[in-house]
Amino acid sequence: MPKKRSGGGLSPTQQAAKFLGVSVLAGAVLAGIALPAVGALGLAAKGSVESFDELPANMKTPPLSQRTTILDADGGQIATVYSRDRTVVPLKDVSPYMQKAIVAIEDSRFYQHGAVDLKGVLRALNKNARSGEVAQGASTLTQQYVKNVFVEEAGDDPTKVAQATQQTIGRKIRELKYAIQVEEELGKKKILENYLNITFFGQQAYGIEAAAQRYFSKSAKDLNVQEAALLAGIVQSPSRYDPVNDEAEATKRRNTVLRRMADVGDISRAQAAEAMKAPLGLKVSKPKNGCITAVKGAGFFCDYVREVFLNDPVFGKTKEARAKVWNQGGLTIRTTLDPQAQESAQRSIKDHVYTSDDVATAATLVEPGTGKIVAMGQSRPYGVDTKKGQTTLNLSVNDDMGGGVGYQPGSTFKPIVAAAALEDGMPANKVYPSPYEMPYPSPVAACNGRTWKNDPASPAEVANENRSEVGPYDMKEATAKSVNTYYVQMISDIGICPVTKMAKKMGVERADGDKMPQVPSIALGTQEMSPLTMANAYATFASRGMYCTPVAIESISQRVGDSTKSLAVPKSTCSRAMSEKTADTINTLLRGVVEDGTGKKAGLGSRPSAGKTGTTDERYAAWFVGYTPNLAGAVWVGDPAHKRKMVGITIGGVPHDKVFGGEVPGPIWGDMMTGALEGKPVENFNTVHIPDGIDRDRGDGNGDDEGRDGGDDGGNDNGGFIGGLVGGNNGGGGDDQPFPTPSFSIPEGFFRGQGNGGNGNGGRG
Repeated sequence: MPKKRSGGGLSPTQQAAKFLGVSVLAGAVLAGIALPAVGALGLAAKGSVESFDELPANMKTPPLSQRTTILDADGGQIATVYSRDRTVVPLKDVSPYMQKAIVAIEDSRFYQHGAVDLKGVLRALNKNARSGEVAQGASTLTQQYVKNVFVEEAGDDPTKVAQATQQTIGRKIRELKYAIQVEEELGKKKILENYLNITFFGQQAYGIEAAAQRYFSKSAKDLNVQEAALLAGIVQSPSRYDPVNDEAEATKRRNTVLRRMADVGDISRAQAAEAMKAPLGLKVSKPKNGCITAVKGAGFFCDYVREVFLNDPVFGKTKEARAKVWNQGGLTIRTTLDPQAQESAQRSIKDHVYTSDDVATAATLVEPGTGKIVAMGQSRPYGVDTKKGQTTLNLSVNDDMGGGVGYQPGSTFKPIVAAAALEDGMPANKVYPSPYEMPYPSPVAACNGRTWKNDPASPAEVANENRSEVGPYDMKEATAKSVNTYYVQMISDIGICPVTKMAKKMGVERADGDKMPQVPSIALGTQEMSPLTMANAYATFASRGMYCTPVAIESISQRVGDSTKSLAVPKSTCSRAMSEKTADTINTLLRGVVEDGTGKKAGLGSRPSAGKTGTTDERYAAWFVGYTPNLAGAVWVGDPAHKRKMVGITIGGVPHDKVFGGEVPGPIWGDMMTGALEGKPVENFNTVHIPDGIDRDRGDGNGDDEGRDGGDDGGNDNGGFIGGLVGGNNGGGGDDQPFPTPSFSIPEGFFRGQGNGGNGNGGRG
C-alpha cells in the first residue's frame, strides 16, 4: 500500500485513485437508493471529493449496548435488564456455519474485495438501470456494519435513528469513507465478529448470541447449519422473516440461504437439500428483561438499584449521562441483597398478608454499622398487571426513589424523641404526670427562636389509648406502654428543635422530601416516612449511635468491547448521631417493649431484640420497627391509597376487629428476622441500668402490660388518630371494645401553618 507523504497528505497517485474511486462511488451509491437513472451520475459526482474530505478522519465507535446483570451479595443472579438484549461474544464462540451463512447471503465476495465491491456495484447498477427501479443494492458487509454503528450511536432517539438510516447520497458517502477506514484498521475477521455482534435479528435480540438464545435456547457456538441459515436470513428483514410469526416465509428465506451457501461452496448440494427438509426446530425463549424477572420477590430491590444508579452523581454528572451508561449496559452489579434475608422476608410476608388483601405490607432489613440493605419486599407483586394486584410502586422507599409519599410511623417515632431528650441531658428515669388526656402544653420552643402555641379558643388535646393509662410514668414504663401524654410532655419540655435535629442525624426525613415541620405532634409520628427510612434509623440504635447512609450496591464492573473495567460506586458514610450511652439507654428501653410491652408478640425468644410498635390515624397504618445488634428491620401494614381502615378486616386469612402494631406487623417482623438470622451469631446489647423513677407498687390500675397487643386486657399502644391524639378506647381498650371515636375536634391549621408553618397531616399515606 502506498505510504503517505511526510506532511501527512496523500501522494499524487493516491489522490488520483481517491478521486477516481469517489467519483465512481458517488454514482455507485445510487445503486443502493431510489435514484435509478444512470444519467444522474455526473451530477452526483460533482463535489463529492470535497464532501469526502470534510468528513472526520475517524469514525466514532460507541460501545455496544448489552444486557446488565444484577447479582445478590453471594453472586446469585437477581435479574437481567437491558435497553438492547445483547451479549458480545468473540468470533471463536460463533458456529462456523453461522459465519459462512451470513457471508454467503449478505456479501459472498467479502473475503475477496476491499471496503467496496466494484463488481457488485456494477452488477447492481446494471440490474437497476434495466429494471428502472432499485432491484439490488451493493453495500458490502463492511458498509452494513458501519451503518449499524450509526444506528447504535443513535440509541433510542427516533430522530437520530432516522438520520442514520435515511436514503441519501451523503449517508452513503459517509459509510464508504468509514468502511475504507474500518477495513484498514480491523481486518476481515474482526469486521465479521463486530457485524455479528451488532446486527438486529428481531424479537428484541441484538447480536448473534442473543438471537441464538432467543430462537433456539442455545449458544451461538452450537448452531447447526439450518439454524445458522435461518438466523442469517432474518437480518435482511427481521419483521418479514420472523420465524415466530411467519414460519412459512421464514422457511423459504432459510432455504434461500442454504442454496446460496451451496452455490459458493460452503456446503455441498446434498447438505443443503437435507437441511432444507428439516423443520425450523424453534425452541423460543421469551425475552427476560427488567426487574419483573427478579427472583425471590426482589423486583422492588432491583428497581431501587436502578433508581440509585440513575440518581447518584457518582455514575455521571447529569441524569442524561447516567442514563446513557445504564442503557449502554454491559454491567455486572453486585448488590448488598442477602439471599437468606430476602427469602425470609418474602416468606414471612406471604404467610401473613395475601396479595388479594385490602391492605398491603412492605418490609426492609438493614445491616447496622454498614447501611447495607439486605432485604426489601412487599405483598403486592412487582409488575404492571393491576388485575393481578401488581404494581411498580415501591412501598419501602421514598418518593424520589420510586416509592410513594410514605406513611405515618406513629409511636415508632417516639424513640427518636427519647434519644433527643437523653442527649439534651434528661435523666432516663424522668417522670411526667401523664394523665389519660390533656391539652397540648403551650408554648413550645421551636427552631430559630420560634415557638408553637396552642389555640386558646379551641385547644388541641392529646389522649392515651385507653382510660386506664393514667400516670405518673417514668421513661421506661411510658415507652413500654407507649404513653402518648408522656411523650407530648417530653417534647414540650425539651422543645421541638432537638427532635428534628436528632431525626436529621439519623437520616429520618419525610418520604415526599418536604421539611419536617416544627410542631409538637411530631412526637407521635405524624410525619410520613418509608420503611427503609425507619429501618435504617433504628439501625443507628443497634450500632450504638452511629448512623450510616443506606447502600444497595457493593461493586460494578462494565464490559466494553473486549475489556472489563470497574466503576466507582456510592459508599455508605457513617457519622455519630448520638452518644453510645444514649444509644445503649434507648436499647434498654426498647428491649422492654418486646419483653413486657406492646411488642411482645414480635420477640425473638432467646435472641436479644428491641423494637417499637406503631398504629396510626384510625388504623390506616400499623408498624413494627425493631432490631438486634446485627440486623434492623421495619414492617408496615396498611392501605397504600389510604382509604381502607384496618377495622373489621381480614388479613392473610385472619379476621381482625382492629389491627394493632404488635399484632400484625409484629409477627411479620419476628418471622422475617428469625429466618434472616438463622445460623448467624447471637449478639447482646450493651444495656444500662435505669433506676425506677416512681414506686411500682403505687397501684394505679394500669392493668396488664400485654393489653395493648389487642388482648382482652387493654388497647393497643397508640391506636386512633396519630397514636391516640384523637380518640382511643373509651371503655378500657382491647378488641372487645367499640372502635374509638374522636374525643375532640382538631383546630383548623393545627398541623399545617400553626405558629411556625408545620406541614404534617397525620397518617396520610
